[in-house]
Amino acid sequence: MGHPRRLYDALLLVSFGGPEGQDEVMPFLENVTRGRGIPKERLAAVGAHYQYFGGISPINQQNRDLLGALRAEFDRRAVHLPVFWGNRNWDPLLSDAVLHMRAKGVRRALAFFTSAYSSYSSCRQYRENIFDAMQTPDDGGSELVVERLGPYYNHAGFVTPFVDAAAAAIERVPHDQRLHLLFTTHSIPLTMAETSGESGNAYVDQHLEVANLVAAGVERLQGREVPWSLVYQSRSGPPQVQWLEPDIEDKLSQLAAKGVNAVVVVPIGFTSDHMEVMWDLDTQAANRAQELGLTFHRVATPGCDPRFVSMVADLVDERQQQVPVGQRSRLGVRAAAPDRCAIRCCQNLRESRPAIGGVEAPHG
Repeated sequence: MGHPRRLYDALLLVSFGGPEGQDEVMPFLENVTRGRGIPKERLAAVGAHYQYFGGISPINQQNRDLLGALRAEFDRRAVHLPVFWGNRNWDPLLSDAVLHMRAKGVRRALAFFTSAYSSYSSCRQYRENIFDAMQTPDDGGSELVVERLGPYYNHAGFVTPFVDAAAAAIERVPHDQRLHLLFTTHSIPLTMAETSGESGNAYVDQHLEVANLVAAGVERLQGREVPWSLVYQSRSGPPQVQWLEPDIEDKLSQLAAKGVNAVVVVPIGFTSDHMEVMWDLDTQAANRAQELGLTFHRVATPGCDPRFVSMVADLVDERQQQVPVGQRSRLGVRAAAPDRCAIRCCQNLRESRPAIGGVEAPHG
């Protein structure tokens, strides 16, 4: 499509951030956990995961790769938008990205989060972070408005790469092995899950939607139904706080006890192969599977898959063209997310904080 009237003049890639050297690991983790009272020994234990990989999280390089792919896709489509990048927890920080956009004269930007789902930590907290970043002095730059692109879990550009990758992994499993698909995502506290979305439980419901879509796609490609489960990983926090379960390692034990001898792990909660994929899945879960005698295959995340990159351009195009929410193409039974969140959506249960893009009721 063309762009007869350009409503936005930049795209902001918003991500979590990660250390890129041994000396950055602890300062990074202190940023992540600031104000949460996490003991130093717990930070040291998590820091060991990063140190195992030389103190380097892959997420920043993955975002650089995504930036390059997005710019190339925008050039291919003649979408004349500069792409900026800011992180929640490490360089380049959102506050620096906001200053950069203002200095370049950006007046109205769309923000793409490297998280596909609705919850406080995967959506609203990023909106709060952007609000905070925009409170920095503008140094005489442009007046800036930033609006978020909504959750995209049910977009074909996110779902289809998982379908193809899962089907390819299943092809490598011998036919005489009992196979189980494990769809995995980041666990979150039960209270956060119950208040996700506008009416609650959106986080789990959205993941179940994606799992169903991927499983159905695999069945079409394979010509057979494969049993599956939704599991969780990367739990943190005090043991007395309830988090979403079952944990992937517990599920592996249960499956082995039932005679399953091969698992294909599909990390639908993640857009790229960052630390929680490399450590929690490729290291811990893979080692546990080996102990149990299970064949273990982990499916790649979308990363810079051309369909995922094209999806981002499609999301921008929908907003530039003001396509009504109900007319936006999505898979499954759920409609596209509204352009702005309801005030009560994905509540901050710790404190009342302002965030970009909140309205009394969703609209589009």
